[in-house]
Amino acid sequence: QVQLVESGGGLVHAGGSLRLSCVASGSIDSINDMGWYRQAPGNQRELVAGISWGGRTNYVESVKGRFTISRDNAKRTVYLEMNSLKREDTAVYYCNLHTPLNNREYWGHGTQVTVSS
Repeated sequence: QVQLVESGGGLVHAGGSLRLSCVASGSIDSINDMGWYRQAPGNQRELVAGISWGGRTNYVESVKGRFTISRDNAKRTVYLEMNSLKREDTAVYYCNLHTPLNNREYWGHGTQVTVSS
């Protein structure tokens, strides 16, 4: 069974930084794409940043230049470095793993990020 466990969320002042981590465990196809989504109250879940198994990255426009996604395949871990945080970044952040060969998708339970003014 595949499990994704996020960590690193918390409360930070606007302009501050946080680093999220997500560790994957279980039987996982080595070819997988990982990403971070977020959902604020009353909003739909949105993709924040994604990284392919080959290292190609993509970001939602609102975080470009502030957030950086990376992965360590040996550690089965994906990271999200978040700098210059804004109040509008407040949300629950979810880790996602997708295996394109069999089109399976897995989610973590989420970690809360709260940015105060």
